[in-house]
Amino acid sequence: MSVLSEKAAIRSAPEPSFVEFVVIIAFMMALGSMSIDNLLPAFGHIQHDFNLSSANEVQLILTVYMAGFAIMQLFYGPVSDIVGRKPTLMIGLVIFSIGSVIALFAPNFELLLVARLIQGMGAAATRILSVAIVRDRYEGREMARVMSFTMMIFIIVPVFAPAIGSLFLLFGTWHMIFVSMLVIAVAIAVWFGKRMPETLHPEYRMPFSFDRIAGGAKRCLQERATVGYSTAIGLMFGGLMAYIGSSQQIFETEVYALGTMFPLVFGMIAAVMGIASFVNIRLVRRLGMRRISHAGVCGHVLMSLIMVGCAFWFDGKPPLILFALLLAACQFLFSLTMPNFNTMAMEPLGNIAGTASSMIGFYTTILGTIVGLVIGQAFDGTVMPLSIGYLSTGILSLIVVYWTERGHLFAPHHPDPTAVIEVGH
Repeated sequence: MSVLSEKAAIRSAPEPSFVEFVVIIAFMMALGSMSIDNLLPAFGHIQHDFNLSSANEVQLILTVYMAGFAIMQLFYGPVSDIVGRKPTLMIGLVIFSIGSVIALFAPNFELLLVARLIQGMGAAATRILSVAIVRDRYEGREMARVMSFTMMIFIIVPVFAPAIGSLFLLFGTWHMIFVSMLVIAVAIAVWFGKRMPETLHPEYRMPFSFDRIAGGAKRCLQERATVGYSTAIGLMFGGLMAYIGSSQQIFETEVYALGTMFPLVFGMIAAVMGIASFVNIRLVRRLGMRRISHAGVCGHVLMSLIMVGCAFWFDGKPPLILFALLLAACQFLFSLTMPNFNTMAMEPLGNIAGTASSMIGFYTTILGTIVGLVIGQAFDGTVMPLSIGYLSTGILSLIVVYWTERGHLFAPHHPDPTAVIEVGH
């Protein structure tokens, strides 16, 4: 098919409205988050069913999932640049569904970990393709605005996911949670297949070539903004992964012993991240990505420092309300940085959006998973390791951002609103 005929086909394809586009992308991204958060209340049940000796061992359910998620991101981006976004997403959803089925029938913890690895390998497609599709249609501040809308909806998932997981546990076993994952994956495949046109610009479609893929990877490494902001994302994501991995032990069992109230507290803290995404939507066009995100990372360091001080003052177990407020403040500031950091990392690479999304996603996920594992496995029955972890990742992120901007923080690069790039134009 010629470039002209491909453009005509894209124009004639049914196209979702802006609202539906954002919701579809948000649900794609949410599949990965849901596959983590709604399992949290089941950690104790899984530990009991498989006779695991340590609650820290159950955290491997998250680690292997994120490992598969990271590795396959190298695959989906280049493939989507070659064959298109839609078929690549469908491949990922099929792999995710296979992992969900294996998890349903896993007779031991080792096979459950294999199933989680496969799930992560499939879910990686939703992360990579969601960013690439948004970049296909938008750039600059407008892309940051769309990503913030998407993140605001995406945050709803961790607000309700643990409660939904707890609800499944009331009426059945943890296996029901994997049934829900399978159902949602199928629903996304049907919805996306019927409503979303192919967004890859015909002139950006690449023939298969290892040299082209290597060239795209090289370009990512040559862009200072891409390397710097990707590193900052990975570091801060590591803090978030440590929190998610140890949240059940902190709130439900060992530190605050909230029991069935754990999903409520977890959801309230997650809701603050949604509010931050809304604030970013309102401000990004006026203030710019750099001013907002640089203020966010500086504030994150300050709040983390206060959290460490409180952890020391109260011997690792500060009052629940105080710790929850400080943690919520950190999450709020985290959510002011992530969509903007991601946009600035992708900004120079519009003509290789799929490959760039893969490289950035792989790097940030691997870095975040390793950092999160180190912090999470240091859990000692107090909030001290998590607090120090937040402070350390925040400081390192700020240093990296300072290097990326050559010492010029808060300086907008694009004072004028950026034009929207629509499909087929």
